[in-house]
Amino acid sequence: MATFKKTAKKASKKSAPRSRPAKGDTTGGEALSKSISESAQQIWLAGVGAFGRAQAEGTRLFDGLMKEGAGLEKTARAYANTRAGTVRDAVETGVGQTRDRAADTWDRLEKVFEDRVQRALVKLGVPGRDDVQSLSKRVDALTAALQAKKSAPARKAAKTPAKKATAKKAAPRKAAAKTAKTPAKRAAKKAANAG
Repeated sequence: MATFKKTAKKASKKSAPRSRPAKGDTTGGEALSKSISESAQQIWLAGVGAFGRAQAEGTRLFDGLMKEGAGLEKTARAYANTRAGTVRDAVETGVGQTRDRAADTWDRLEKVFEDRVQRALVKLGVPGRDDVQSLSKRVDALTAALQAKKSAPARKAAKTPAKKATAKKAAPRKAAAKTAKTPAKRAAKKAANAG
């Protein structure tokens, strides 16, 4: 390019002082024409060389940019995954804490409700669980005692069946005697109570 400037300056110096070309200047015009042709040729060759270099380096540049972009994408994904993991952990921690607080609150509410219901039942005189359990134990003990008494006479009755038959015959007589004695006893009690 430097060559073009020098040639152009020479051509302008030669042509500037002259206002009209002289007859002997036909060789000067040819030189100028030749100089312009050479300059155009040099410009053309520079352009072709730049295109070739751009094409060769462009492919390398493009490949380099692709590699750099892939590296940046990988870094960005790793960062995003790290941030997503951090955010996920933070959210899970927050949810866990909220769940624990809700469970604690629910337990306290349940306890308050149970206490109030228990106080209301006590005021109404409704027996509690402990009272029902102690009564149940007492009923079980009484049932066991009653069954023990029932099983003891049955054993004796099995040993003496003949006495039972005679006792049945004597029973109606005893009942008649009791009914006869009963009105007399009643009259004696009335007299004692009246006096």
